[in-house]
Amino acid sequence: MAWADLLAGLAFYLIFEGLFPFAAPPHWRRALSALAGLPDNQLRLFGLAAVIAGLALLLGVRG
Repeated sequence: MAWADLLAGLAFYLIFEGLFPFAAPPHWRRALSALAGLPDNQLRLFGLAAVIAGLALLLGVRG
């Protein structure tokens, strides 16, 4: 993998992360408050699901 690919991935991540607070700050804040109230096990499960989805997408694209 080239450094350009890694930096492009980071750029897309930052773009997507910035879209939600830019487009709808109250909804974004409410979602973060709801996430903050979840137990650790549910947050870990959510994180694991995100990692698996990201890896599956990456494998599908780079396949």
